[in-house]
Amino acid sequence: MATADETRDGVSLTNLDQPLFDGAGATKRDLVDYLDAVHGRILPELRDRPLSVVRVRPGQDPFMQKNLPKYTPDWVPRTSVWAEASRRRISYALCDDRRTLLWFANQRAVEYHATLGLAGRPEHPTHLVLDLDPPPGDSFGAAVGAALLVRQALADVGLAGAVKTSGAKGVHVIVPVDAGTTAEEAAAATRALAVHAERLDPALATTAFIVEDRGGRVFVDSTRAYGATLVAAYSPRIRPGTPVSYPVGWDDLESVTPADFTVRTVPELLAGRDPWAEALPAPQRLPDDLVAEGRTIPVARVQAMHEGKRRAKARREAG
Repeated sequence: MATADETRDGVSLTNLDQPLFDGAGATKRDLVDYLDAVHGRILPELRDRPLSVVRVRPGQDPFMQKNLPKYTPDWVPRTSVWAEASRRRISYALCDDRRTLLWFANQRAVEYHATLGLAGRPEHPTHLVLDLDPPPGDSFGAAVGAALLVRQALADVGLAGAVKTSGAKGVHVIVPVDAGTTAEEAAAATRALAVHAERLDPALATTAFIVEDRGGRVFVDSTRAYGATLVAAYSPRIRPGTPVSYPVGWDDLESVTPADFTVRTVPELLAGRDPWAEALPAPQRLPDDLVAEGRTIPVARVQAMHEGKRRAKARREAG
């Protein structure tokens, strides 16, 4: 058993001087120090939400962990969720406090992905998400342009959102919604907003789920719904330089790059503020006509599955 290099909040921290992962430009200590420095800001994003983490062990590929391992301390809060895909119950952590966050950091959990709804209320998301996924290459500027289309689409129906870098190459627009909003209503409204954004500039943005149909455009992903998760604001990412998913003011979006925000730079940038809490609008009621419109729009993933089958059949018949 490894001896502790240090103990914080009753959590033994080990092997702190090991590199975090290849290309991280950071050690495990840097991860622990970063998460501890921002715990007052990231915990409100994680609290009472079933948590999936992406861990990276020395010499191994990163992996996503949903089900808590058997060795998890009894004091880590948790909730049991039925997983339809695997037909079993999964014990998810609830990262509600600093001690739990430090335990995850010591487990080399780098990324923190939380559900859209709170534990016990999966059918009532607290927000909807539009994920702007740019084409390969140096295309963050295109994602920013698509995010601004989403902002306009929201404004056109009387809604407002906050924006953050994904920590990878994309941008997330988050729209807080009223507590009574159902997952079905949120999913429908998200589909409608994606189509509205696409219509504003179809040369820049697309809702095409099939990659080869996107034609180098930014994918306005409306499929983050129901049981989906989203990387939390302030979460690090397993990318070169260990960037962070970071809130950016709408007016500043065109003048930043994802590399501006890393585990090394963010604590100083925060300077005692919580820009994500400041940026998030109050929960909003989704317009009835927006939800009704969204119900007429096929779910992108399902539509893509059917289209893929149709194309495969056509190829077989042609061959």
